[in-house]
Amino acid sequence: MRTPLLVAVVAALASFTSSPVLGQGRTAPCTTPTAACERWVALGGGPARSMVYASYSLDAPNSNVTRALVMVHGTGRNADHYFETAMAAAFLAGALENTVVISPHLIAANDKPQANEVVWPNGGDSWRSGGMSTSNPTLSAFDFMDEILRKLADKKNFPNLTKIVVAGHSAGGQFATRYEMANKLHGTLGVAISYVVANPSSYAWPAAVRPLPTGDADPATADKEALGPTGDSLHTRFTYGTFDAAKAPNFNKWPAGLENRPGYTAQITNEQLIKQLVERPTTYLLGQVDVLPLGGFDSSAGAMAQGPTRRARGEAFFKYVTETLGAKHKAIIVPECGHNDRCIFTTNVVFPSIFPQ
Repeated sequence: MRTPLLVAVVAALASFTSSPVLGQGRTAPCTTPTAACERWVALGGGPARSMVYASYSLDAPNSNVTRALVMVHGTGRNADHYFETAMAAAFLAGALENTVVISPHLIAANDKPQANEVVWPNGGDSWRSGGMSTSNPTLSAFDFMDEILRKLADKKNFPNLTKIVVAGHSAGGQFATRYEMANKLHGTLGVAISYVVANPSSYAWPAAVRPLPTGDADPATADKEALGPTGDSLHTRFTYGTFDAAKAPNFNKWPAGLENRPGYTAQITNEQLIKQLVERPTTYLLGQVDVLPLGGFDSSAGAMAQGPTRRARGEAFFKYVTETLGAKHKAIIVPECGHNDRCIFTTNVVFPSIFPQ
């Protein structure tokens, strides 16, 4: 039933683009991932730049916008698809007119960069963990997000913007969780920033422990976790212990843990990273049926140390940071959703997290 609904949403959004002015000085949002919605963000003072899709200009005054949703794409670097997803969510939530929706495009070398467009690494210390650019080695992927947030916090253009949400799904969820704990702008811009982490394959663990393969982390039964009367409830039967590094020598190295951190995060102490992880408002979105090794699932030994499925990994991480570290984070099991951003972000229960009041 979701597919026909989204077809209707796309058709409705397309109608907005034919009417650039809504009246009373209100400009209609740009709704399609085409050249009309492309905006360029200068990095490092220029001429280096990266592209985003955005529903409104980032360089013109707009007093109607009160919040921003920055949606980071997955491993396919398909910012166009994620812009459509975020715009569909904004339409369904009635948030098109007062929310600027942004989908940054973190391109790799084979994505045919335009003039001065920054290229990001796609392996090793990749863009999803704030890796340093391969074309501009002084810039990290987290610097790109920093610059987007600075633009949004500029009162000359967005005088009434008070809330920013940084969200991502899958590889974008990896970016969002690591940016949440590592960024240097939170609390400095005069706007409230929150983070929404959806279905990542891995997290940066704040300690050298991992969930033991028992209870809800038992590989033999984890794919059945979505079934039964508690299938749509948050599972908590996790215990933690020292991981045998012989099975995965790099299990606690960044981005899976806090050891050997390069680039943007190198000068931040472990204690500060953990403090920021705990203090910053974060919501984890976990698909009820994201329990199969599909959609680019990370099955490496280091990732499997975090749990047998994406859902179990998220539940185990959430329990650790809330119960052991005392974080006041939230977690939502999104009913009937698997590893699918359209399903996750266009579900009513998620709207208060991505469009906060």
